[in-house]
Amino acid sequence: MVNKIKRDALLEVVAEWLEEAELPFIVPRNSHGIKPEDLLRILAIVGPRRAGKTYFMYQLVQSLLQDGRYVREDILFIDFEDFRLSGLNSEDIDEVFSVFYQLTGKYPRFLFFDEVQNLPGWSRILRTLHNRRRFKIIISGSNSRLLSREVATELRGRYDDILMLPFSFKEYLRYQEISFTPATFHTAAKGKILAAFDRYVRHGGFPEVVMAHNEMERRKLLQNYYKTIFYRDILERYNIKARYVLDALMTEFLETYSSIFSISKFEKTLKLNDLPGSKRTIANYLQYLQEAFFIIVNEKFAFSPRKRIMNPKKI
Repeated sequence: MVNKIKRDALLEVVAEWLEEAELPFIVPRNSHGIKPEDLLRILAIVGPRRAGKTYFMYQLVQSLLQDGRYVREDILFIDFEDFRLSGLNSEDIDEVFSVFYQLTGKYPRFLFFDEVQNLPGWSRILRTLHNRRRFKIIISGSNSRLLSREVATELRGRYDDILMLPFSFKEYLRYQEISFTPATFHTAAKGKILAAFDRYVRHGGFPEVVMAHNEMERRKLLQNYYKTIFYRDILERYNIKARYVLDALMTEFLETYSSIFSISKFEKTLKLNDLPGSKRTIANYLQYLQEAFFIIVNEKFAFSPRKRIMNPKKI
């Protein structure tokens, strides 16, 4: 039985979605040919924070509404990062549909669950909902565990995934309204393209940063992203004790990105600076940073799995 506070919160959240006049401004991304109405399995959109996952989901919602066959009352969109839903658990999920039915007189056909990893027992819930064969389900998450073998096992072949990264340079140029073809690169447009590439390399492709109006705003956004990953995605989630090791590790990657990284050498660097940190701790933190999409680790190719593990990695 859901208590009144939870039900009131659900009513508020669902009513806001149904009553919202317009979807936010959307910078179109590569749709990968996805049509929500044709989905047979759960679609998982994963990637780093602020990379555009939520807006890609809005893009899919927009495609449904523009189709002409669907209205907003066919769609339920829930952001599980909403503080009002912080106490929601797997036992409450049917109440979500009860509230939706109360407000619309029918059940939704499309489910969009944003940041679903914040819902306890989410994989079991999705498996149950998918088995009902009543819904088309699209989810997003900021944790690479959504791509893990464990999740694939739990959902037992019931889902497909898309990795949503920040703007590619092609998407960046599209937003800046700069045309690029092999032909234009040999014209006066070459200067614009090279200048845009310089900005892209310095600031990256996070959509909000790309749309910022000045350098100060861009820096502030990037600093906030760093703090969110450091504190919320890693320190709090994994109950980190050796905070200084994590800080040193993240600083190392920011200053020497696209370089070979050795856990043994980094351990020696810590000891030289009187900062204790074992190889196991460093390896664990490396894994946490990957799960938060702060880094991507590239292994040196080798036919032997043992050699691949032992070789230094490029970050």
